[in-house]
Amino acid sequence: MTAMASEVVLRWSGATDVGRVRSNNQDRYLAKPDEGLWVVADGMGGHQGGEIASLTACDALSEHFHRDPQGHATADGLVDAIETANRAVHDKGNDDPDLTGMGTTVVALAVVDDDSGDEVFAIANVGDSRAYRLADGVFEQLTEDHSLVADMVREGSLSPEDAVTHPQRNILTRVLGVYDEVPVDVITVIPHPGDRFVLCSDGLFNEVPDEGIASVLRRLADPVEAADELVRRAVQSGGRDNVTVVVVDVLEDGERAELASTALEGDDRDTASMAAYGGRAYAPDVLEEQSGATSRIRRARHRRRNPDDDAQHSTSRPRRFTWRVALFCLLVVALVGGVFATIQWYAQSAYFVGFDGNEVAIFRGRPGGVGWIDPELERTTDLSRRQLPDDVIPALRSGKEEGSLDDAQAYVDNLQARVDELEAAAESTTSTTVTTSTTAPPRTTTTQARPTSPAP
Repeated sequence: MTAMASEVVLRWSGATDVGRVRSNNQDRYLAKPDEGLWVVADGMGGHQGGEIASLTACDALSEHFHRDPQGHATADGLVDAIETANRAVHDKGNDDPDLTGMGTTVVALAVVDDDSGDEVFAIANVGDSRAYRLADGVFEQLTEDHSLVADMVREGSLSPEDAVTHPQRNILTRVLGVYDEVPVDVITVIPHPGDRFVLCSDGLFNEVPDEGIASVLRRLADPVEAADELVRRAVQSGGRDNVTVVVVDVLEDGERAELASTALEGDDRDTASMAAYGGRAYAPDVLEEQSGATSRIRRARHRRRNPDDDAQHSTSRPRRFTWRVALFCLLVVALVGGVFATIQWYAQSAYFVGFDGNEVAIFRGRPGGVGWIDPELERTTDLSRRQLPDDVIPALRSGKEEGSLDDAQAYVDNLQARVDELEAAAESTTSTTVTTSTTAPPRTTTTQARPTSPAP
């Protein structure tokens, strides 16, 4: 497949709001277009702790994610920066008793080099802040939430519809800063002209369904307007949490110059749009390039969309192997081994009486087998199918299950005794005959002679 070398042009915007319920904004977003990095963080841990956690994470990412002297960056480098941010939040929480237990989610998008030297987007996350993509009209969630209800949905024990209103939907299974180490999920995707990426905190998708988010992204081409409208909808729908949105667009080639000029002319409008949200995120770095500005990322390639390429660049990066991962693997192996042992025990812990051809036999196992474990022939008997009464044949055909070998043998013995009784009764009936003899009494004939008359 051929590729044309050219300069990737991105346009972006960010917006955030404290919402209707919270008294302070614990969300932060970081935009460093010169480094090709955008981040959304959602802090937690009390009134003050959440703000400090998200700010500390953004500070660390801003400092530690950067390109090398040749201008290269990698997905590994993004993960390293997030792991450094995790330690920074964790250490600050340990140093101050008032901040103990604070943490933050994070979702980041960075322009990085893949293994072949082409530039792609690396998207990394910890927690339930999300990344979405709208491409060719298809809206999809790119990240997986690290939360209790998300795990239940993936396991099949909870439906996606019920997860939206589940009372434990805010319980996270992974967060930045609570432990000294945390697994980071990362994927890489190929950016194509016309693609639109969204980073957001849960204050957006808990208030606005995916269909509503996609509708706004399809309707409003300007990322400033799209980000503002998504935040406005979340607040209008309830605003029960802080809400933060960052929109990053990959521009079409033919529109670069025009959109760049529009962006420069619209700097004042973009600045005012961001300032309307008093909880605007990480101001020092955001102000390096105003929201809505056009960013040029070095020597990236535009490509035609190819499903094989997307599949190649959308696989998750293996997590780093630490002692926690090793312990988790051992637990998984033990669990799987326990399951297999239980199945093996269950499959071989019973006996049943059935047919081996036309002979009655005793088998070890369960009738029909269990999974990959088939029953085994234990012993045969002297009984055959033709000897048995008709009423026991269906049970033996299905397998007459017993709890032990002795029980199975006792059942066979009872069958043998019954067959013996039936055969004895049949022999008695056929050997008995009844003979009846009749003798007729002798027949007696009496003759009376006439008197003889004298001769005249």
